[in-house]
Amino acid sequence: MAAIEIPNALRYVQAIVSCQSMTGAANALHLSQPTLSTSVRALEQRLGTTLFLRNARGVVPTAAGRVLARAADAVFALLRHAEEEIQGIESTPTGHFIIGCYHSVGAIFLPGLTTALATRAPGIQLSFWEGIGPRVIEAVVDRTIHFGVDIDSDPPPKLHPDLVRVRMFRDVVGVVCARGKPAPGAPLFHVPRVHSSERVLEALRAKGRLPERVVACGDLDLVKSLVLSRAGIGILPWRLALHETPRGALRLLDTNQPFEVDVGCVYFRSDFHRTRAALLLREELIRRGRELDSVPMPCGIARIGS
Repeated sequence: MAAIEIPNALRYVQAIVSCQSMTGAANALHLSQPTLSTSVRALEQRLGTTLFLRNARGVVPTAAGRVLARAADAVFALLRHAEEEIQGIESTPTGHFIIGCYHSVGAIFLPGLTTALATRAPGIQLSFWEGIGPRVIEAVVDRTIHFGVDIDSDPPPKLHPDLVRVRMFRDVVGVVCARGKPAPGAPLFHVPRVHSSERVLEALRAKGRLPERVVACGDLDLVKSLVLSRAGIGILPWRLALHETPRGALRLLDTNQPFEVDVGCVYFRSDFHRTRAALLLREELIRRGRELDSVPMPCGIARIGS
């Protein structure tokens, strides 16, 4: 059986059932009566059945015609519902979005974001995806996530042609210690997979300032915990060192030691679907990042907004 051309066929059926007249239906559809009659005969041939009968009262649907009329009503009701839902997506801040970042960045960045959205746009639902460095950027490119928050070196690397990058705040990655003087021979903790941490490590080695004991760790939060417990010194981003840490509990070991400048950025595709919710979320991501930029940086590093 050949497929029905749904839009016109269903409109014709609805009009004939409603008007109970071929002439009335043709007028309602802005068609000539012969055109409508020809279309109905073609539809009946394709379905292999009779859809309408003429009697003294006009045109009435057969059992098959009533089935098709009910189907037409259901299809157009679904289309109206879909249209209303789409208009809601485009005009009200609702939707589900995935944000990707490294967990130590998320610990600093995401609480303020989720609090702001809960007040400003409770219809936006978020999921968080964890990755580091290139994995976050790749996930944005291949549409695994909608937005990525990542740390770039300064100056930043070349950008993928499909991506937009907004620079939000600077950070300093350096050698951090607990309050007081580190114990002689204290080990240096670092995270090999964090590129800026490894660049600081190599700079220390090049200057002959690398401690005798160097301990690799799995993540930056572990390094922070070890440093706070006075188990040694560590290479950490300054913002992470300050985050939820008692005032003065951690400090840079020496501002003359090698350090790296990183830049916190938000990434999204240039062709992302610009619904009201997506635009609002992008705005809140950037606003939250710019708030972080207000935290003073050591080593004379200027803010993005200065």
